[in-house]
Amino acid sequence: MKVLVTGATGMIGREIVKELMLTGYKVCFLTTSVAKLDSIPKAKGFLWNPSKNEIDETCFEGVKTIIHLAGSSIAKRWTKSYKARILKSRTVSAKLLFTTLEQIQHNVTHFISASAVGKYPPSLSNYYTEDMPETANNFLGEVVEKWEAAADMFKTIGINVCKIRIGLVLSAKGGALEKLVTPIKYYIGAPLASGKQWQSWIHLQDLVAIFVHALRFRLEGVYNAVAPEPVTNQELTKAIAKQLNKPILPVHIPAFLLYLMLGEMAVMVTEGQYVSAEKILNEKFYFQYSNVHQALKNILVK
Repeated sequence: MKVLVTGATGMIGREIVKELMLTGYKVCFLTTSVAKLDSIPKAKGFLWNPSKNEIDETCFEGVKTIIHLAGSSIAKRWTKSYKARILKSRTVSAKLLFTTLEQIQHNVTHFISASAVGKYPPSLSNYYTEDMPETANNFLGEVVEKWEAAADMFKTIGINVCKIRIGLVLSAKGGALEKLVTPIKYYIGAPLASGKQWQSWIHLQDLVAIFVHALRFRLEGVYNAVAPEPVTNQELTKAIAKQLNKPILPVHIPAFLLYLMLGEMAVMVTEGQYVSAEKILNEKFYFQYSNVHQALKNILVK
């Protein structure tokens, strides 16, 4: 089978492409950069520019499944202009894929879209499954709602849609964990805000495996991509410190200070959700890293 991947040169995309090729899939990818056309060995690159509504339509030749990961990082200060970029990078790119497929002959039958657990309202007590109707009344909630609506458009042209709501990704290759590890390494680590907020996390290796599982078994609908054992921010901070053999400060970093430093983006670390992994487990998916200590040991202990 041939798979087309957007966002293939990002942290998650590179690992998904690598795993797809290891398991025998043919892979092609879309990029906005001429310099990146040959950046992934054995995967063919094609140019597109969603902001200008431009795409090389030959990218769809022989493709059965699209994995849509494209989107600007949310781990950057949310100015008004950057918030617009975050939203447009997800929705405009999906719309370009949709309108192009609507107009050409193709063999695409499956569309797998990244999404985020930021869809769920922050809570210390709620347990969120995929069928919960609530949407967070904040910027992340708005992004996910429009992101998933863009994916759902593909149903109207007979393409099956799978949306994967990603939690906090733990990886040695960058991302959120790096930002949590750095202050602990320099002896200034401490729980953030109350420390009681839930962190529904996932090891990068398991996240990649969920996307491949969704592809292999033609999954449809929404699936949470989180490990079965969420932890609080305080538990995560202590777990990181334990693996690094470092102490943490006997205080918490106040929420107001985080908002002064990060602006509105601070909501990502001061609030959280307890998210269920039950649905993907029921699809006979096996987590290699279900416990946070096990995951952090794999990533941090060399």
